[in-house]
Amino acid sequence: MVNLLYTELLKLKRARMFLVSLIGAAAAPAMMFLGLLDFHMRRPGETVTFAKVFEDTNLYVMLLIGTLLYGVITAYLFQREYTEDTLKNLLTIPVSRTSLIVSKLLLLCLWIAVLTLTAWVLALAAGLLGGAEGLDADVLLHSLGQYLAGGGLLFLLSTPTMFVTFLFKNYVPTIIFTSVITMGNVALANRDYKALFPWSAVQVIAGGGQVDAYPIHYSYLAVGLASLAGFVATLIYFKRADIQ
Repeated sequence: MVNLLYTELLKLKRARMFLVSLIGAAAAPAMMFLGLLDFHMRRPGETVTFAKVFEDTNLYVMLLIGTLLYGVITAYLFQREYTEDTLKNLLTIPVSRTSLIVSKLLLLCLWIAVLTLTAWVLALAAGLLGGAEGLDADVLLHSLGQYLAGGGLLFLLSTPTMFVTFLFKNYVPTIIFTSVITMGNVALANRDYKALFPWSAVQVIAGGGQVDAYPIHYSYLAVGLASLAGFVATLIYFKRADIQ
């Protein structure tokens, strides 16, 4: 397992996709910074707190950018073995198909963690450059916890995307799948049903967006079931797939 993960890291070292993903992670803080500039122009004299900057940036990540970006990364990690025709060679060495999937999931987890921390640091920079106020240790620690929780939950929800990638062996269905999910997030953002849709439930859990209509454990259950279903479906499909 360690060797597989090390191999995946070496393959990523030579890939431009990592740099592209960092640029993608910077999108939400950049949008927040532009929003701060616009706010100061329209309402001179009023202030914005760092807590609000962190909260709004994380909301963009969880509902919009994160779903799309992490979905594309998931497709990249698993689809590249088909695109580069390396999967059949990998399976000739004594390594189980389950270990292969788990090693890629570990790399995906590390990748998402790096992007999450990047977004948090850049949100802090956006607040400093944008003149936000109210920065203290409590705000930093609370926001960091929310970012890591959101990143962790979005990682768990990468398994349905992984299954779509294995099923179609093409980037296009995966992009369509994540786009539909993102549209669902937007449609449910201001509705109570967001607590039941796994991807919008991430914001309910990690962003403190709990609704009165549904207890918070409904959101945990929605995320857990979607993640488990995606992982089991992928394992069953991949173990039975005939690799040519």
